[in-house]
Amino acid sequence: MTFLGIDLGTSEVKAMLVDDEQRLLASDAVRLAIASPQALWSEQSPDEWWHATLKAIDRVRSAAPDAFAALRGIGLSGQMHGAVLLDKHQRVLRPAILWNDTRAHAECIELEALVPQSRQITGNLAMPGFTAPKLLWLQKYEPAIRARVDKVLLPKDYIAFRLTGEFVSEMSDAAGTLWLDVAGRDWSDRMLNATGLDRASMPRLVEGSQAGAALRPALAAEWGIAHEVVVAGGAGDNAAAAVGIGAVSPGDAFISLGTSGVMFVANERFLPNPAQAVHAFCHALPQRWHQMSVMLSAAASLTWASQLTQTPVGDLAGLAQRADAARAPLFLPYLNGERTPHNNARASGTLLGLSGTSDRAAVGYAVMEGVAFGLADGYAALAATGSRVGTASFVGGGSKSRFWGELIASATGITLLRHANGDFGGAFGAARLARLAVGGEAVEAVCTVPPVAEAIRPNPEMAALLHARHDRFRRAYAALEPEFARA
Repeated sequence: MTFLGIDLGTSEVKAMLVDDEQRLLASDAVRLAIASPQALWSEQSPDEWWHATLKAIDRVRSAAPDAFAALRGIGLSGQMHGAVLLDKHQRVLRPAILWNDTRAHAECIELEALVPQSRQITGNLAMPGFTAPKLLWLQKYEPAIRARVDKVLLPKDYIAFRLTGEFVSEMSDAAGTLWLDVAGRDWSDRMLNATGLDRASMPRLVEGSQAGAALRPALAAEWGIAHEVVVAGGAGDNAAAAVGIGAVSPGDAFISLGTSGVMFVANERFLPNPAQAVHAFCHALPQRWHQMSVMLSAAASLTWASQLTQTPVGDLAGLAQRADAARAPLFLPYLNGERTPHNNARASGTLLGLSGTSDRAAVGYAVMEGVAFGLADGYAALAATGSRVGTASFVGGGSKSRFWGELIASATGITLLRHANGDFGGAFGAARLARLAVGGEAVEAVCTVPPVAEAIRPNPEMAALLHARHDRFRRAYAALEPEFARA
């Protein structure tokens, strides 16, 4: 048997075929374009997603035709929070409004006023990237389109609809809409009604590791498959990545150091902390939840410093290791505002303590240290709910820097695990969910942790230096926060 994982990201659609030994047989990716017709807007065409998905699948099928013919299950991972709007004829009404679209600021305030208990129900602050505020925005500014909305789907669930002909979603992605009772793992009628919707507007819910529907017979025949193929519920992108890396039991965690920075912790119960902008969502597995702290400019901060100093990123990271850390400037990594723990869209990146001797190495060090402090602040917001992390998988482009890992480990007190080469991201996690949906195996038997190549432990000497500098970092934000508000 083989299993196909499809990851619908913002920049590309990726398809991955694995066998029942979890060996990669073939993979391919197709790039996607983003449209920004106005400031703060971010949109994509759902039809483009579908055509890119078909292209990626065709390439995988061509690369491993015999294995593809043995396909038994498909899993989907996807960018969260997007709004795909269909009319009663199942036609797309407008481009999808994406997770990084921030036009619905005012509607977040309106939604929380309409449902004062929204944070208790959803476990999260209302943020413009979430799905529900987008529907309030449409009611005000595109009422003719809003009046024709029959179904609202999340991005990956639109691909599932095209694969199966059925409207199905699952808990981890639905938790990012602000329409889910996250503790109860069901749609909240109160949250739906606040945006003019009801359950008939929404897909039915399953767990991510359960069968959601079957592949359309016409597609199966086109692909040369004579048997039924199960399409699993799937997962939102971070929950799928957690399944891929084996972060499925309480306390399991990963830190992703990509353009943004994410700390993900699996929980056995619902542990919200909306006051500090912690995301508390359902996991993709039954009766499991997870928390995330999110910083908006992680590796993006080092890219910025690279451009500023006209030094390649890898070279700047190498120079940073030789900086005099005790005398380096401090960097507040809020180049695009910040989410956890400040929820402050007006916060800005700041270099403090520059002198005539500050060089590229000092700036590079300051930026890498500032990102480590941002992640440490995010972990403190998670720990305020009782979450404790001893070890965490270390993934993303920034994880290639061992020095950066040592800074993060020393700032957080968490041992970071770097894994042997392999792609254990959303597409791989989706393939694992497909296998669980087909075979009903135990989660722990399938969602294992990949081999560990290296453990990066906190450095006591570095931790002592960072502790004092982290206190200054926090005081700097507190002092500048009123200035950010006036900017």
